[in-house]
Amino acid sequence: MIIAIDGPSGAGKSTVAKAVAKRLGFSCLDTGAMYRAIAWRALEDGVALDDEDGLGRIARTCEISFGHVEGDPLPKRVFIDGVEVTDAIRTARIDKAVSPTSAAPSVRTALVDQQRRIGAGGDFVVEGRDIGTVVFPDAAVKVFLTASDEERAHRRVRQNVDRGIGSIDYEEVLADLRRRDEADSSRATSPLVAAEDAVRIDSTSHYIEEVIDEICALADVARDEDRAGAGARAE
Repeated sequence: MIIAIDGPSGAGKSTVAKAVAKRLGFSCLDTGAMYRAIAWRALEDGVALDDEDGLGRIARTCEISFGHVEGDPLPKRVFIDGVEVTDAIRTARIDKAVSPTSAAPSVRTALVDQQRRIGAGGDFVVEGRDIGTVVFPDAAVKVFLTASDEERAHRRVRQNVDRGIGSIDYEEVLADLRRRDEADSSRATSPLVAAEDAVRIDSTSHYIEEVIDEICALADVARDEDRAGAGARAE
């Protein structure tokens, strides 16, 4: 089963996806980290962010992998070609670089192929911006998770404070989120839009546990429907 969680930056997708995966016993795939890793590699290699051929070459040839912290079944460490970039891809520099990187059609094509291969291997909660529309359009559960601009900015600032990386200036973070929203929503390839059959959840005034409960309930319904369908086919 695939549970697709899409939404804008700062909506809580990563936090919710990991919690849902842990509760259901699924694996979790953070597609945003994959695009961030490509952006990091491009900056490190001096590849211009408008050089689609160069970005595409990185996406096609670099190996992105995920690692586990001891005692935690969910992947929290990110590697590209064996180099750990877990913290390096969460900086303000990468926040600004990831939109033009992810907008490159050659990058999206290469990473979508990787994501589909990974997802074919079992039960996954997959979060990103085009999961339910492009990567896994037949996902059993599709959620479009959002929150107000202001709430998302506050969350990102708190997150950056906790991690000790990234900007902690609220106005700067808010402006960057809005810039990212505009770029993601207007790009020609795989823009940020909700799938027609996605369940929309606004987490602005909800506790995270409420959001997790709602998505897990959707998964339970989808699983029951799948079992009922399998039983009918067997008859």
